[in-house]
Amino acid sequence: MAQPAEPDPPRTLAEAHEAVARIRPPQKAPLTDWLAFHQRSAAMYAEVAEIDRGHHHEALFMAERERHRVTEIKTEMASSTIGEK
Repeated sequence: MAQPAEPDPPRTLAEAHEAVARIRPPQKAPLTDWLAFHQRSAAMYAEVAEIDRGHHHEALFMAERERHRVTEIKTEMASSTIGEK
């Protein structure tokens, strides 16, 4: 069975926002899903920052915000692992 075609990567900040909304996990998803989501979102915004030069700084801000969330989730995951011991 053929895999569904991956949509073209976003080339504008608006397209990146739409793509991020499409891949967002459900609110009750496990932290591992949220970690992957924020990592992917950060990479997407960083790439768009280099393409959509008119929104360069906004896309860089979004990428940094997503990277910050990745750090928060990793910290949360580590503290919950420590708490289980």
